[in-house]
Amino acid sequence: MTTYPLPLPLSQAPAPARTIITVASGDLRHSANEKCWPTQQRLEADFGAAVEALGWGVQRGHAVDPVKGHGFIDGQRMGIEVFKTIDPDAPLVVVEAVWQYSHHVLAGLRSHRGPILVVANWAGDYPGLVGLLNLTGSLTKAGVAYSALWSKDFTDEWAVEKLRSWLDTGVIEHDQSHVHDLPALDPASPEVELGVALARQLRQEKAIIGIFDEGCMGMYNAIIDDELLNPLGIYKERLSQSALYAEINRVSDSEADEIKTWLDAAGFTFHFGTDEATELTPAQVRSQFAMYIAALRISDDYGLDAVGIQYQQGLKDLVPASDLAEGLLNNVERPPVFSRDGSRELYAGLALPHFNEVDEGVAVDALVTNRVWTAMGLDPANTLHDVRWGEEYDGEFVWVFEISGSVPASHNGGYDKSYSMRQPAMFFPLGGGTLSGVSKPGEIVWSRVFIMDGVLHVDLGRGHVADLPAEETQRRLDATDPQWPIMHAVLDGVSRDQLMARHKANHAQVAYAPDADLADRAVLAKAALFRELGVIVHLCGDVAIR
Repeated sequence: MTTYPLPLPLSQAPAPARTIITVASGDLRHSANEKCWPTQQRLEADFGAAVEALGWGVQRGHAVDPVKGHGFIDGQRMGIEVFKTIDPDAPLVVVEAVWQYSHHVLAGLRSHRGPILVVANWAGDYPGLVGLLNLTGSLTKAGVAYSALWSKDFTDEWAVEKLRSWLDTGVIEHDQSHVHDLPALDPASPEVELGVALARQLRQEKAIIGIFDEGCMGMYNAIIDDELLNPLGIYKERLSQSALYAEINRVSDSEADEIKTWLDAAGFTFHFGTDEATELTPAQVRSQFAMYIAALRISDDYGLDAVGIQYQQGLKDLVPASDLAEGLLNNVERPPVFSRDGSRELYAGLALPHFNEVDEGVAVDALVTNRVWTAMGLDPANTLHDVRWGEEYDGEFVWVFEISGSVPASHNGGYDKSYSMRQPAMFFPLGGGTLSGVSKPGEIVWSRVFIMDGVLHVDLGRGHVADLPAEETQRRLDATDPQWPIMHAVLDGVSRDQLMARHKANHAQVAYAPDADLADRAVLAKAALFRELGVIVHLCGDVAIR
């Protein structure tokens, strides 16, 4: 009889009793891991002290690398190797004070049998909360059970008691009573009729979303398989960022300069300097305007209804940031771009919805929102934001919604109230400018499309943008990233901890309405559209459906 050498089983020593194992998923970019490491160390010390005060021990699942200067898991292969050494039945905690790439640890977490907890520090300096939400959204999509917890330093009673519950039972229960199933809708309602008609049109006529390289920054939760997209009438055009780069290089300097001239006339402000390494320069924005033109031309070539540019990591070492182009695309009023032969204006008088970081949940949401708002005669400009951080102000919890680079200018009140600053070198080595500003006060609709239990869901909610004093706005910008656009979001009927417990992504989608009545009616039309498409609709907080 033939015999074959068989692979030896992994040698995974059982964890000591009453001991948790911790891991830290990090960025793929060394500069970010190195700079953020001291903040991560403080969080690990604070969390470890809280665990030990409850009578448990802490064992780090992987060593700090003295050569790299940090202790993050900074790649998928490293994550797989780390989990080979971890007891699969041990209580496991993913500790995050930074933005992290979920695929670094997803393979290990999928096969881990013990209870899993994801924790982050309640702070704005680095996007640990954003990293937590991306990882928990990815685990939700993957069908992996987990708990989540957040705290400034893990000394507050709420966090300590939640941690005690997890150590005792392996589970943390959070209040999610703000989430409600969509009730029966009145088919005779004009908004319901509109939503149903738009859904049927989308299914019949189809739409194409352009994907310039899938899977940005490890965001597994942001990838929606064709089998879930196609029944909605939405199809992917898979494009390569190398094609975008080639098209950028075909744009003439004079064409790019025309975009700058248009923006100057509109009152847009560029914060220019001379140092390419640390400041925004005219050469950087010229490249960004070439990207804006190139994206529209390729979108026209393929008949796209929405487009997403990955940028990180594929383009970051080739061209300045994509954000300025992305913000322009999402606005109805924007610099005109013509076909290569100059005979046609492309997407004239229209926003071309752009889904930053090729987040396909955003793609579906942006496409739907654009069609509903346009049909209702509203400004269809919509955007994603990172759920970055937040604090109480004047009796209400005000979120810092802050996306890493751009929003449509109409959200800031116009180009004359918008500006461009150089992107942080830690994330953007070749610089490039933002399309930034402070989001104007007003009524908003917020939402998120996500995958749970193998099917598409959408959370819909209402809120408003608070009008904070200039000094408070600046304090919040200084506590996060002052280069980036900020929205002072208040979510109606949803507390801080309820949103963190429920939200299945690092991104939230927002669109404005002129007043509360129109915002309520827009929610109704959007809910009816999604229900007609077969997406499971949830209302979050105080949402008036009538």
